[in-house]
Amino acid sequence: MNERIAMSTANYTRRIFTATVLSACACALLGPASASAQESNKSPAHREPIDVVKEFLENTTPDKVDAAAKRLVAPDATYISLNFDNPELKKIEPWAGTSKGPEAFSTTFANVAKYWKIEDFKVTDMFGSGDNVAVFGTFTYRSVAVGTSFRSPFSIHAKVKNSKIEYFQFMEDTYASAASFRQSGSWKVKTDPKAPAFEVGKGK
Repeated sequence: MNERIAMSTANYTRRIFTATVLSACACALLGPASASAQESNKSPAHREPIDVVKEFLENTTPDKVDAAAKRLVAPDATYISLNFDNPELKKIEPWAGTSKGPEAFSTTFANVAKYWKIEDFKVTDMFGSGDNVAVFGTFTYRSVAVGTSFRSPFSIHAKVKNSKIEYFQFMEDTYASAASFRQSGSWKVKTDPKAPAFEVGKGK
């Protein structure tokens, strides 16, 4: 009886040991694959909004901006360039106003490079809070058609969700940018009700 008990105990111990070894081997073999599978089942890694905006701004040259917009901009994103809607300014700068989708982003930056020679574009500050990103900097452009150069501050307010830009508002010195295309003429303006009118934009 004792001998049968001893044999039964030995067999049970061997089965437990064998199962443990097999389990350990399976974990060693399948562990990395399992981890990879888990990674592949995840949606693309969440990216911080500030990193998404930074990548877009680093890829705004004509040869890169279309791909960057398709990669980083939401299909229904809103782009506000300079103002909400100003038909007169839009005649000078066709990208001005409110537009939608990745194409609005790529078209804007492609046209900027077409209308002006970009002599300098520098981001001085960039910070974020939640989905919101703020960007500040300066640029110097020279109009291709007229040759007039100007320097302007710029600011951007962007909103990013699920690693895609959903809102982008770009502001600059529009008086200086529009004036860089002026060939002739001047304005007679009156600002102070108690002061006389005066001319601006005389000559080149």
